[in-house]
Amino acid sequence: MLDRTMQSGHPTTSRWATLGTAGVLGGALAYVGVRDPHAPGFGFPPCPFHLLTGWNCPGCGGLRMTHDLLHGDFAAAITDNVFLLVGLPLLAAWLVVRAGRRRPLMPRAAIVTVVLAAVAWTVVRNLPGFPLVPTLIGG
Repeated sequence: MLDRTMQSGHPTTSRWATLGTAGVLGGALAYVGVRDPHAPGFGFPPCPFHLLTGWNCPGCGGLRMTHDLLHGDFAAAITDNVFLLVGLPLLAAWLVVRAGRRRPLMPRAAIVTVVLAAVAWTVVRNLPGFPLVPTLIGG
Protein backbone atom coordinates (compact mmCIF):
# COMPACT_ATOMS: atom_id res chain seq x y z
CA MET A 1 0.00 0.00 0.00
CA LEU A 2 1.22 3.49 -0.80
CA ASP A 3 2.18 6.02 1.81
CA ARG A 4 -0.49 8.70 2.34
CA THR A 5 1.81 11.43 0.98
CA MET A 6 2.25 9.38 -2.21
CA GLN A 7 -1.53 9.09 -2.69
CA SER A 8 -2.45 12.74 -2.30
CA GLY A 9 0.74 14.45 -3.41
CA HIS A 10 3.23 16.30 -1.29
CA PRO A 11 1.61 17.92 1.80
CA THR A 12 3.27 21.27 1.11
CA THR A 13 1.97 21.26 -2.46
CA SER A 14 -1.54 20.53 -1.17
CA ARG A 15 -1.34 23.45 1.26
CA TRP A 16 -0.18 25.81 -1.50
CA ALA A 17 -2.96 24.60 -3.79
CA THR A 18 -5.50 25.18 -1.02
CA LEU A 19 -4.13 28.64 -0.27
CA GLY A 20 -4.05 29.51 -3.97
CA THR A 21 -7.63 28.37 -4.48
CA ALA A 22 -8.76 30.33 -1.42
CA GLY A 23 -6.91 33.41 -2.72
CA VAL A 24 -8.53 33.20 -6.16
CA LEU A 25 -11.98 32.66 -4.64
CA GLY A 26 -11.44 35.55 -2.21
CA GLY A 27 -10.31 37.83 -5.04
CA ALA A 28 -13.31 36.89 -7.18
CA LEU A 29 -15.71 37.53 -4.29
CA ALA A 30 -14.02 40.85 -3.56
CA TYR A 31 -14.36 41.90 -7.22
CA VAL A 32 -18.06 40.94 -7.32
CA GLY A 33 -18.61 42.66 -3.97
CA VAL A 34 -16.90 45.92 -4.97
CA ARG A 35 -18.15 46.15 -8.56
CA ASP A 36 -21.88 46.07 -9.30
CA PRO A 37 -22.89 43.32 -11.75
CA HIS A 38 -26.35 44.93 -11.99
CA ALA A 39 -24.82 47.89 -13.85
CA PRO A 40 -23.82 47.79 -17.50
CA GLY A 41 -20.07 47.56 -18.10
CA PHE A 42 -19.46 45.29 -15.12
CA GLY A 43 -16.55 43.59 -16.84
CA PHE A 44 -17.86 40.10 -17.53
CA PRO A 45 -19.08 38.98 -20.95
CA PRO A 46 -22.81 38.36 -21.33
CA CYS A 47 -24.20 34.85 -20.96
CA PRO A 48 -23.72 32.96 -24.25
CA PHE A 49 -26.94 30.95 -23.70
CA HIS A 50 -28.89 34.19 -23.25
CA LEU A 51 -27.26 35.74 -26.33
CA LEU A 52 -28.16 32.72 -28.48
CA THR A 53 -31.67 31.99 -27.20
CA GLY A 54 -32.91 35.13 -25.45
CA TRP A 55 -33.68 32.95 -22.43
CA ASN A 56 -32.14 33.15 -18.96
CA CYS A 57 -30.07 30.02 -18.26
CA PRO A 58 -30.04 28.34 -14.82
CA GLY A 59 -26.98 30.41 -13.88
CA CYS A 60 -28.15 33.80 -15.19
CA GLY A 61 -28.23 36.23 -12.30
CA GLY A 62 -25.68 34.26 -10.29
CA LEU A 63 -23.13 37.09 -10.15
CA ARG A 64 -25.87 39.58 -9.24
CA MET A 65 -27.13 37.16 -6.58
CA THR A 66 -23.61 36.87 -5.13
CA HIS A 67 -23.23 40.67 -5.09
CA ASP A 68 -26.59 41.01 -3.35
CA LEU A 69 -25.64 38.41 -0.73
CA LEU A 70 -22.33 40.13 -0.05
CA HIS A 71 -24.28 43.35 0.57
CA GLY A 72 -26.92 41.63 2.73
CA ASP A 73 -29.79 42.14 0.26
CA PHE A 74 -31.46 38.73 0.48
CA ALA A 75 -34.68 39.80 -1.27
CA ALA A 76 -32.70 40.92 -4.34
CA ALA A 77 -30.66 37.69 -4.21
CA ILE A 78 -33.88 35.66 -4.33
CA THR A 79 -35.09 37.66 -7.32
CA ASP A 80 -31.79 37.31 -9.18
CA ASN A 81 -31.44 33.53 -8.84
CA VAL A 82 -33.30 31.61 -6.15
CA PHE A 83 -32.34 28.31 -7.82
CA LEU A 84 -28.62 28.86 -7.16
CA LEU A 85 -29.29 30.52 -3.80
CA VAL A 86 -30.99 27.36 -2.51
CA GLY A 87 -29.41 24.75 -4.78
CA LEU A 88 -25.71 25.46 -4.29
CA PRO A 89 -25.73 25.09 -0.47
CA LEU A 90 -27.85 21.93 -0.80
CA LEU A 91 -25.46 20.48 -3.37
CA ALA A 92 -22.46 21.39 -1.20
CA ALA A 93 -24.05 19.70 1.83
CA TRP A 94 -24.83 16.62 -0.30
CA LEU A 95 -21.21 16.41 -1.46
CA VAL A 96 -19.82 16.83 2.08
CA VAL A 97 -22.10 14.09 3.44
CA ARG A 98 -21.28 11.73 0.55
CA ALA A 99 -17.53 12.35 0.91
CA GLY A 100 -17.73 11.77 4.67
CA ARG A 101 -19.35 8.40 4.06
CA ARG A 102 -16.76 7.58 1.38
CA ARG A 103 -19.44 7.07 -1.25
CA PRO A 104 -19.36 8.19 -4.88
CA LEU A 105 -20.01 11.94 -4.87
CA MET A 106 -22.40 12.10 -7.81
CA PRO A 107 -24.10 8.82 -8.70
CA ARG A 108 -26.07 8.72 -11.94
CA ALA A 109 -29.41 9.39 -10.18
CA ALA A 110 -28.00 12.56 -8.58
CA ILE A 111 -26.67 13.82 -11.92
CA VAL A 112 -30.03 13.20 -13.59
CA THR A 113 -31.80 15.01 -10.74
CA VAL A 114 -29.52 18.06 -10.99
CA VAL A 115 -29.89 18.23 -14.79
CA LEU A 116 -33.69 17.86 -14.66
CA ALA A 117 -33.94 20.51 -11.95
CA ALA A 118 -31.80 22.91 -14.01
CA VAL A 119 -33.89 22.31 -17.14
CA ALA A 120 -37.15 22.76 -15.20
CA TRP A 121 -35.82 25.99 -13.62
CA THR A 122 -34.78 27.29 -17.04
CA VAL A 123 -38.25 26.70 -18.48
CA VAL A 124 -40.14 28.06 -15.46
CA ARG A 125 -38.05 31.21 -15.09
CA ASN A 126 -38.59 32.07 -18.75
CA LEU A 127 -42.39 31.80 -18.65
CA PRO A 128 -44.14 35.11 -19.38
CA GLY A 129 -44.91 36.97 -16.16
CA PHE A 130 -42.60 34.90 -13.95
CA PRO A 131 -41.58 37.33 -11.19
CA LEU A 132 -38.08 36.08 -10.33
CA VAL A 133 -36.04 37.49 -13.22
CA PRO A 134 -32.49 38.86 -12.91
CA THR A 135 -32.45 42.63 -12.93
CA LEU A 136 -30.16 45.16 -14.56
CA ILE A 137 -29.79 48.72 -13.30
CA GLY A 138 -29.91 51.27 -16.04
CA GLY A 139 -30.25 48.78 -18.85
